[in-house]
Amino acid sequence: MKTLTDISRNLRTSLTRQQLTQADLKTRAGISQRTLTNVLSGQEDFKVSTLMAVADRLGLELLLVPKGAAGAFEGADGNAPPIRSRVEAALERARSTKADDGR
Repeated sequence: MKTLTDISRNLRTSLTRQQLTQADLKTRAGISQRTLTNVLSGQEDFKVSTLMAVADRLGLELLLVPKGAAGAFEGADGNAPPIRSRVEAALERARSTKADDGR
């Protein structure tokens, strides 16, 4: 399960990637600066409706998935999906063949 800190970190990352200011985001989300600061700090609990508004304005979707399915969305490091693409699988096979041949 994600922690408030994890959620806040993801929101801050999205804010930075989109090159938005906190002032832009608070206006778009219709919340006060204090509320936005609390959401982005991860130190205080916030209402789900506030999280939904902030996520929406950042172009993010809030999803609830069964615990067993969460791994399909992100790897253990929180970044890359654990499911390899066909290209990644082919590259791994090619590398292992080279290693087996002693190249």
